[in-house]
Amino acid sequence: MGLLEKSKGYRRVMKWLKSHKRKPFKFQSDAWQYYAEGYSGLINAPTGFGKTFSLFLAVLIEELNEQEEENSKSTVKKAQTLKQRRGLKLIWITPLRALAKDLARAMREVCLELELDWQVSVRNGDTTATEKLKQKKQMPEVLIITPESMHLLLAQKNTAHHFHQLRCIVADEWHELIGSKRGVMAELAISRIKGILKLQHPERLLRIWGISATIGNLEQAMEVLVPYPDLLTIIVKADLKKKIVIKSVLPDHIDSLPWAGHLGHKLAHKLLPIIHKSKTTLIFTNTRGQAELWYQNLLALDESLAGVLAIHHGSIDFELRNWIEDALHSGVLNAVISTSSLDLGVDFKPVDTVVQIGSPKGVARFLQRAGRSGHSPNESSKIYFLPTHALELVEVAAIKEAAETQQIENREPVVMAFDTLVQYLVTLAVGDGFNDKEIYREVKETHAFQELLPSEWSWIMQFITTGGDSLTAYNEFKKVVKADDALWKVESRQIAMRHRLHIGTIVSDAMIKVKFLTGGYIGMVEESFLAKLKPGNSFTLAGRILEFVMIKEMTALVRRSKAKKAISPSWLGGRISLSANLGSILRKKYDEVLEKNHKDEELDLIFPLFERQAAASHVPKSDEFLIELIHTKDGYHFFAYPFEGRMVHEALAALIAYRLSRHTPISFSIAMNDYGFELLAEHPIQFEEKDIKKLFSPEHLGEDIVSSINATEMARRKFRDIACISGLVFQGFPGKYTANKHLQSSASLFFSVFSDYDPHNLLLRQAYEEAFYQQIEEPRLLAALQRIQKSTVVLTKPESYTPLCFPIKVDSLRENMSTEDLAQRIERMTLEADKKTSSIKLKK
Repeated sequence: MGLLEKSKGYRRVMKWLKSHKRKPFKFQSDAWQYYAEGYSGLINAPTGFGKTFSLFLAVLIEELNEQEEENSKSTVKKAQTLKQRRGLKLIWITPLRALAKDLARAMREVCLELELDWQVSVRNGDTTATEKLKQKKQMPEVLIITPESMHLLLAQKNTAHHFHQLRCIVADEWHELIGSKRGVMAELAISRIKGILKLQHPERLLRIWGISATIGNLEQAMEVLVPYPDLLTIIVKADLKKKIVIKSVLPDHIDSLPWAGHLGHKLAHKLLPIIHKSKTTLIFTNTRGQAELWYQNLLALDESLAGVLAIHHGSIDFELRNWIEDALHSGVLNAVISTSSLDLGVDFKPVDTVVQIGSPKGVARFLQRAGRSGHSPNESSKIYFLPTHALELVEVAAIKEAAETQQIENREPVVMAFDTLVQYLVTLAVGDGFNDKEIYREVKETHAFQELLPSEWSWIMQFITTGGDSLTAYNEFKKVVKADDALWKVESRQIAMRHRLHIGTIVSDAMIKVKFLTGGYIGMVEESFLAKLKPGNSFTLAGRILEFVMIKEMTALVRRSKAKKAISPSWLGGRISLSANLGSILRKKYDEVLEKNHKDEELDLIFPLFERQAAASHVPKSDEFLIELIHTKDGYHFFAYPFEGRMVHEALAALIAYRLSRHTPISFSIAMNDYGFELLAEHPIQFEEKDIKKLFSPEHLGEDIVSSINATEMARRKFRDIACISGLVFQGFPGKYTANKHLQSSASLFFSVFSDYDPHNLLLRQAYEEAFYQQIEEPRLLAALQRIQKSTVVLTKPESYTPLCFPIKVDSLRENMSTEDLAQRIERMTLEADKKTSSIKLKK
């Protein structure tokens, strides 16, 4: 028996667990041991196995043992020590506000039952001013906080004393943060707190831990979180496998030509028995607009769901979201339709069924959502998959294989986000000020900025103090000055106030609150959506059909609408792209459909569709690359199928269009989905079959991308967010946000000024890099072209639209047609294609 197991704290925790008929998993007791030995690291375990307790109880065991030591001291000393010991011991970083409330509830219960007098508080955008003031006077022992609120904490005066007692920082759901600038915010905040503690208590060991369920690159994820050579690190991986049952909601028959969105609503009635036989069901959609549509759809099918079905997404008012989360806990609600706002969670015990509508486009996301049901170790997670078009049945077969073989996506960490670094330095200057040499050392230690050069640091310091080479003449950009104590500080109260208002890296269209004329907030929609509405128009939000009345003081006033149907707002960030990992497995699945060497019911059902594809054109194998040339009355179509996701296809389509037009001047319209892309021209497309590999060559990729895509325009669009994050553009005061078009024009002006007068500007460089690596996904595009070079090219000339190209065609029409016109057009196209297919069969 080790020292830890003999300790009184450990015994108390074991006794408490026993009273709840629980015993720790090996990964939990391993984590307690490593924590006690001073390790930092990463916990990796399936959802529902108690990852939270693996670290929270480790901290509590340490505290109970220390209290035991104090108890042996004299009464006077004990009282003094007790007072000194109050304060922040554990910072728990969480990516979602919805997660914080659950965590706090679970942690408070544990402290209460262990008779530990600890305060557990939450700090995020929903925390009241009174609560923040209370925290300022006396920090709780446990603070559950978002990355943005950590930076807001650092932007206060005299923050250093808050961390006097700090033992541990935990980054929960680390895989959700690592691939974004919010992860960089977490890295920077941790580096500062670690630096403060080093000065205050050089002998004190701060431990940094991450928690992650589904991630492919575990080693790298840990290195990003704990890049410090002075800390011992370990990955604690649970040797446990959560049983996941994936069941498809299958249609009775498959349409001969599939298209996106069409099948889903035809299957909606099959969702009703699933909802009714489960106590609680979480229904996930990929977008907020889709969630609103499905809520209306299910209510129209079954009126008995009124009052027991709710909708949850980030644009719904915070109080309403809170009510929904509580009602889900207490079992008042039977079902909730949600976006990723409920992807993560701690204590949703009542959820016994999860439904995913449409492909989640990634294995990790699907498994994360599946884990929300059967949220305890011995239960199976059950998830139903409801396809929104027929080809998604192949995707679910691919997801099943990936889940079985644990082929989970990597999350690539963000590096060299200069806008986030600029914002962070001004945050420190707004707070207690900073010593530039000391902070440079700290920043260089983070994974995000380990490549930062002294010249780049000098540029950033010059930028926040003078506005850089091109903005020196304007006083408003001289934000940071050297104070009498030799620290860099923001001395202007106005600059400090403006900065605090916009700390964070999530930049969206200006959001406008929606409120009933009679009072009561419903949620938020984007300004650009409201700009298209006229008074009297109806739209849906939070599952209600609302009539738009007017905008008053940056609030949209509405009343309940009598309309049966209404438009759904579409929020930015609409469509998720297929992950490279899933695309690769999907290509293999196409091999299996016609060969029938599989056990997937989904592939059996889709077999007739593939037969039709094979008869009309060809079904590409994983080592083949299919191109279809089709002539219709719309023009000449060039369809290609790399299966690399819509983002890559958008760039690839532009690249191929450019290369084709270089030889013969020709203009194209472009359309794409996750499986392929279309180039449409009025005249025949001239190229030799032997030149296809050359057309898709990775050679001169960089130059051709710059020529084919308006890279400057893409970088200009990216620069809007960078300008907001770095504080170049002020986004306005709450309730008086700057209109989106004004932000765009201000950012555009800076972009042009920097391009002309400050070409070495780091924010400008970042805009181009983000356009290339995030929007164009250049590394993935290069990999796709290299794979095509090794593939056998199959070129076919079908008589009409094929099952593979039809969804791409419909998507391109959807942009410009009303729903009714689109439905009629699709019907006509389907009939024409069916006629041509029948005549081919007769000829044969």
